[in-house]
Amino acid sequence: MLFICNMEPLSEVLLGLIPAVASSAQNNGTCATNKWVVCAQDGSGNCTCTLVSSNRKVDCSTLTSECLLMKAEMIPLKEKRFWDHPCGLLDNDGIYNPDCENSGIFKARQCNQTDTCWCVNTAGVRRTKKGDKSLECSELVRTSWIYVELKHKKRSSSFDVPDLANALKHLFESDRNCTPGTLQPLSNDSPVIQIRLNQKTEKSRCDVDRADVAYYYFEKDVKDDSLFHSNSTLTISVNRDALDIEKITIYYVDE
Repeated sequence: MLFICNMEPLSEVLLGLIPAVASSAQNNGTCATNKWVVCAQDGSGNCTCTLVSSNRKVDCSTLTSECLLMKAEMIPLKEKRFWDHPCGLLDNDGIYNPDCENSGIFKARQCNQTDTCWCVNTAGVRRTKKGDKSLECSELVRTSWIYVELKHKKRSSSFDVPDLANALKHLFESDRNCTPGTLQPLSNDSPVIQIRLNQKTEKSRCDVDRADVAYYYFEKDVKDDSLFHSNSTLTISVNRDALDIEKITIYYVDE
């Protein structure tokens, strides 16, 4: 596993070039791909990066799995909820403290502190009714497509949706190193644009997770809550015209 302690922001460096950058990086205790990571050098000068509040090692040469990201993001929320709700954490379908496999993917069954459980897909989205700990989730179901609805600032002319899809495709292939499927423009009712990513029909679980994670990073960037250590502002250009996204909603569908 390769740990990188100092790299340029991924918005400026292609992910495919990361190994080359890593070879000349200075070990200054940062992880470019995950701000929720703590890095430290050992006696030999090697840098090991671990997720905050845990001993889970993180590979800073690629995007961190969504399950591990959600677990790290729960730390400040748990502290706030403890004081607001001292009797226990509230259950929330969108934000919860997930259980992750050793590989970093979601466990098929998730439970909260009140012993309420549910089944999730590879994006960690609930896909069944809630039950108790007797609930069985036989496998982690793969997402089949990702639906994106975004609203951009009003402009004199509408964006060409195929051009926008190509711009997003370039973003994921370069900065996110993700080529999992086909971006399909659905509609353009300016300033609202709808796009769907059709996932590969035959893929490993890792391929599915890569697409889910890439869009999770993208959503965080749009909402000015970047997961990258640099916390740099996301910029997207469509035929040299800036795409200023005001709102984004992403759905991860497995059926």
